[in-house]
This record gives sequence, structure tokens and C-alpha cells, in this order.
Amino acid sequence: MSGIITATVVVAVVGLFIGLFLGVAAIKFKVEVDPKEEAVLGLLPGNNCGGCGFAGCSGLAAAIAKGEAAVNACPVGGDAVGQKIAEVMGVEADTAEKMVAFVKCQGDCDKTKVDYDYTGIEDCGMLSFVPNGGPKKCNYGCLGFGNCVKACPFDAIHVINGVAVVDKEACKSCGKCVAACPKNLIELVPYKATSLVACSSKEKGPVVMKACDVGCIGCSLCKRNCPADAIVIEDFLARIDYDKCTGCGICKGKCPKKAIV
Repeated sequence: MSGIITATVVVAVVGLFIGLFLGVAAIKFKVEVDPKEEAVLGLLPGNNCGGCGFAGCSGLAAAIAKGEAAVNACPVGGDAVGQKIAEVMGVEADTAEKMVAFVKCQGDCDKTKVDYDYTGIEDCGMLSFVPNGGPKKCNYGCLGFGNCVKACPFDAIHVINGVAVVDKEACKSCGKCVAACPKNLIELVPYKATSLVACSSKEKGPVVMKACDVGCIGCSLCKRNCPADAIVIEDFLARIDYDKCTGCGICKGKCPKKAIV
């Protein structure tokens, strides 16, 4: 019986010592947190997507509190959250243009040709090790195995008939799909953009036409007919300057391959 009592006393003493030690350590090594940082963190959506360029919402909150990041730097929260954070920080929030991800390819199973049937690991990154970078004849086209789908934390992108398609209403412009695509087919574009070049091929026209029914052939008809001078042709591929584009839609009507959507 005395042994049990002794053991109980020893455990109690050890527990008391550890409790006192942790209490003193907590006071001695306490890290002061800026109240504004805590307030900002409470306003952030908590997705920790990294789209702001910081290591999660806590990293962004700390940067905003220190003045190292804009109050509207959270792409998920958008202007609504930016305005609330601006009130906490006592500053004015600039209105940021809403952006969304866009896949620069329409080469689905019905519109693009294939060189061979592929059977293997369904991972876009792995296809860089197979002939021609994938079974599709266009080496610039979407591979359709959904690395971008897996990377999106908002279920805003899906593979439809062999090509990735973004739901612009669900997209939060975090940029994870952009980083996940090994073909660099995805970019962030203005939500209000009404004319987009849905192609990434830098091949000459005859090569493109053999590979895809809707690829840009660099014919310059869109450029020549654009009244705002918003289109340039680089590497046989049309590119739209969204700052100049007025959304008239003339380029879309003039494109013979329907590469502008």
C-alpha cells in the first residue's frame, strides 16, 4: 500500500512541476501578436490556398499588418474582404479587377487529332516522358488528365471531353491550376474579358490545321479587323491586350478557325 501512495505522490509532484514549468515558459517566451494581425486573420476566408503569394492566411495577415501586402491581396475574399480589412487597417482599399482562370485550348476529343492511343499513368506531368509529350497531335494542347482539377481547392475546373474547362463563377483566381499545368495552358484573365484566344499553339498554320480544327493559324484577320488595335500576332499566335480590348466581338466573327471565344 505504501508503494502505491509513494507512486501517487511522485506522479503528483512531477505533474505539478511540469505544470509550473510550462506556465513560466509560456509567460517568458510569449510572442506578442499585433491585434490588427489577429483582426485581419479573422476576416480572411481561411482557405490557405496560397494564391496571395504567402504561406496561408496567417502569413498574409501578418504581412498586411506590417504593411508588406495590400489589404485586398486575398484573391478568394476579393474586394468585399479587402474593404473590411482596409477598415481595420485604417486605409483606403483600391478596387482590384476580378480575375479568373482560363484554359487556352479547345482541343477536345472531337476537335483534335491523335497520333496514338495512350494507356498508362493518367498524370499530365508524366506525359512529358512519352513520345511527342502526349497522344494528341498538337503538342501545345490540353492533355486532359486533370492535374489542374486535382490542384483546384474550389472545384472550379473539370475535364470535359478531354479538355479542361473553368467555371468562372466558381473560380477564385488562386492560381493553383496555373502552376499545376505542365503545358502552361492556363492563365488568369479579367473576369469581364469578352474575347479570349483559346489556343496556345506556336506552330505555323498548316501544322495547326493538321492537328486541330479550332487552333489559331496566325492568319492575322483578327488583328487587321480589330478597331481598337488590341491584338498582336506573336509566334503565329494571336494575343489580346485586355486593357485595349473594347469587347466589340469583331475578332471572334473574323476568326476562320473559331479560335477566339
